[in-house]
Amino acid sequence: MHAPLPERMRPHTLNDFIGQHKLLGTNSALRRAIQNNLVPSMILWGPPGVGKTTLALLIAEATKRTFFSLSAINSGVKELREVLARPSGLFSPIVFIDEIHRYNKSQQDALLGAVEKGQITLIGATTENPSFEINSALLSRCQVYILETLKKEELIAMLHQSVQKDEVLKTKTIQFESYDALLRLSGGDGRKLLNLLELVVNAHFDAHPIVITDEMVTEVAQQN
Repeated sequence: MHAPLPERMRPHTLNDFIGQHKLLGTNSALRRAIQNNLVPSMILWGPPGVGKTTLALLIAEATKRTFFSLSAINSGVKELREVLARPSGLFSPIVFIDEIHRYNKSQQDALLGAVEKGQITLIGATTENPSFEINSALLSRCQVYILETLKKEELIAMLHQSVQKDEVLKTKTIQFESYDALLRLSGGDGRKLLNLLELVVNAHFDAHPIVITDEMVTEVAQQN
């Protein structure tokens, strides 16, 4: 059983990361901070599927820090305290909290104490404006980085990278007659784009070659 395509194609280094050049360009402040292991607590704000979770994982990998992942939907103060009780090594662990805007005031206050004491390096991900959703005391101790919607050429690069490098897709001859339906139906969300590509390929896995058309993509999307 294979992991889903977006998981299989998750980059392992910053150089493989597609998009967010302003944020992660060669001389950017965030890139230098990562390279020097001086990563601040931060809030990653952007739409779905632009690489917030991936970036958090890459930061942990690049800085060789312990990484804990919590979802604000199904975790609270109890789970956070369990993370804080674990040994972490020389540098403070990275605690990634997806959808951090869903944490209530008491949950955010618990985070604030841990960030203030340097017990953790917080990376929160949110699709909502943090100025309205994160309490001001916590926000003042975090850098806010804005991730932009992926551009058309970046999404197309993702598609080509997948068919060339993925362990399953590279065994097939896959051609694109058009990208329009894939791009339109995924709405700039890289995760949705790769999931849709995988659905289309799986639906026509016996074809030689697999020529992806707008009609084919639309039909598969409607069935799913």
